[in-house]
This record gives sequence, C-alpha cells and structure tokens, in this order.
Amino acid sequence: MQRIGILGGTFDPPHIGHLILAEYTMEALQLDHVLFVPVGNHPHKDNTRQETFHRLAMLDLAIAGNERFSISTVDLDREGPHYSADTVHIIQQDYPDAQLYFVMGGDNWRNLPTWERARKLYDRAKLAVMKRADEDISKDMHREALPGAEEQVEIIDVPLLSMWLSSTHVVERLHKNQTVRYLVPDDVLLYIDEHKLYTE
Repeated sequence: MQRIGILGGTFDPPHIGHLILAEYTMEALQLDHVLFVPVGNHPHKDNTRQETFHRLAMLDLAIAGNERFSISTVDLDREGPHYSADTVHIIQQDYPDAQLYFVMGGDNWRNLPTWERARKLYDRAKLAVMKRADEDISKDMHREALPGAEEQVEIIDVPLLSMWLSSTHVVERLHKNQTVRYLVPDDVLLYIDEHKLYTE
C-alpha cells in the first residue's frame, strides 16, 4: 500500500524548515510521497501575504529536484473555508488505496479538540505529529475529548526544528533588509528578489 504524507501551509514563503519537515516525516514513516498543500481560505489564519500564483511559483522552486515531493492545489481549486477533514477527503478520492498521513505540528495536535470536524480528520488519515524538543505532548492527551484519536497518531521527534524557523521570521528579516540566505532555497530567494516580494 502506498503511504502518502499531506503537508499543508501558507508557504508564504516556503523555507528550509518546510523541506526538512517533509524529509523527516518521509523517513520516519517510510512514506512514498509527500503532497504539499497550499492553503486557500484558512479558517485559523489571516490572509496570506502574497498572491496565490507567487506562493505556487516559490513552492514549485523549493521542491524542485525531489521527485517524491509534489504540490496539490486541492484547497486552491475550491471555495472556502477549507477544513482539513475535507481536504483529506478529496485527496483520499484521488488515492483510494493509499494510507494517508496528515502532518501537523505539536501546537495543532494540542488544539485539535477545537477543530471543526476533528474526528472526521483522524477517521480518514493517520496524524503525523511533529514534536519539537520543548513540547509536552503525548498520544493519549485527548483520550476523553477525542476517543480513538490516540490510535491514529504517530509522534515524530524533530529537535532540529526547535529553532522555530517560520515564514513570519523570514518575512520580518526581509522587511529589515536582513539576509535570509540559507533560510530559504536559493531559487526561492532569487524569485523573491526578482519580484520584489515582502518589501515594506
């Protein structure tokens, strides 16, 4: 059975943390493929900074060269708001024989009981929870609120990501005219410079 990871995000801009996260997940869970899913109208986040075509272009540049990474525009091709359970359901129809793993951070796992359609999410896919070094999370922390969820969770230690690299940090540095070299792939940095993105 094919094993596929689903990694959602604004990717605004995509940075090396996204790529490391995807690679770690692929190794830890022996995945065959990782789908990067740029969000459209995200119910838990503010609007994205850049237009969709810029985000897609940067993400395409970021994952180029890794044949086991690809982009799914499932959340961009339909009206929002978009809930993760619905996103997984559509991808499930495209890969009916695959085991899907929905990748999330420890903060999202902690807040999962507040998510819309949370039970449908872990009914449709296993949850790959990325645990940073200083996070206090466990598989059974939602035993009462989300019955059965602990059986669908894989917790993956990613101490390297404890540096808290984020797109917001990258953008803040760009606004201050500070270097972001090595924080984003070279081709993404060239694209940002060429199109003068994230300037005040």
